[in-house]
Amino acid sequence: MAKKSRKTGSRKTPGARPGKTIGGATKGPESTALAAAERIASALEAIAAAMSSAAAKPDNGRTLASADAFIWHPDGRLAPVPRVSRVDLDLLRGIDRLRDILIENTERFAKGLPANNALLWGARGMGKSSLVKAAHASVNAGVNGQLKLIEIHREDIESLPGLMEQLRLSEFRFIVFCDDLSFDGNDASYKSLKAVLEGGIEGRPDNVILYATSNRRHLLARDMIENERSTAINPGEAVEEKVSLSDRFGLWLGFHRCSQDEYLAMVRGYCAHFGIKLDDTELEREALEWSTTRGSRSGRVAWQFTQELAGRLGVRLAK
Repeated sequence: MAKKSRKTGSRKTPGARPGKTIGGATKGPESTALAAAERIASALEAIAAAMSSAAAKPDNGRTLASADAFIWHPDGRLAPVPRVSRVDLDLLRGIDRLRDILIENTERFAKGLPANNALLWGARGMGKSSLVKAAHASVNAGVNGQLKLIEIHREDIESLPGLMEQLRLSEFRFIVFCDDLSFDGNDASYKSLKAVLEGGIEGRPDNVILYATSNRRHLLARDMIENERSTAINPGEAVEEKVSLSDRFGLWLGFHRCSQDEYLAMVRGYCAHFGIKLDDTELEREALEWSTTRGSRSGRVAWQFTQELAGRLGVRLAK
């Protein structure tokens, strides 16, 4: 008997829609459209990522030449500061020795000579941040604007390695400045700072120096250190690891509360500079009364009194 011939075509399932057969698998119109949509979506995502990357990388060379001071943002931006809020170096009284040390260190750095990172610590309102900004202005004037000041906020310290990467190959020299630097609780961002100061595989770029101000000598709260001591297997090692952060600043400048004479000298210096005229006996009496109501004597209190006095006498303070 002759054998019945077998059909060699693909067996159709009842109700199935016709489709394209590729490698034994049937691809329907829906799956083809879905694949095309996925390819289009992937292409659009790639284009968006490229555009975003291009927008996130500004021309830093042109940006850095546009101003003498900048604010660092953790998204990679350096925002120029057209006018820095600073006090003239000559108006900073009672800190002559500290002023001379910081100026000398800054001058060496600006000339490409070895210099130390600096930690300015101590009593509040005694001109720590004012000295950093004034020192920058004084030294920068002698190097034709080649020394830039970049402020990084305390909460952005973890982005410091990214800033270092941007500055490393620049022709300018930079003071990276963090005001009121301190760490509390379980904050571990200080480790990023330690790696940049010393110890990281790349280390600090030769054209960058770090200046920081703090009310604390070791940058860490006492209870933070005590907690490490009480919970660590080896208390000594735990405390050493925390305290070693401030050790990585080669230059420590301690600011202490000023005397009454130094406070009055600050007030008189401000008044002479801005042309505020008042009988010296009356000036002294009012200045001391002002400091008593504030409960402290400092450069900040002297400046606040000067603003009060100038406003009352109708004198404009043009910095």
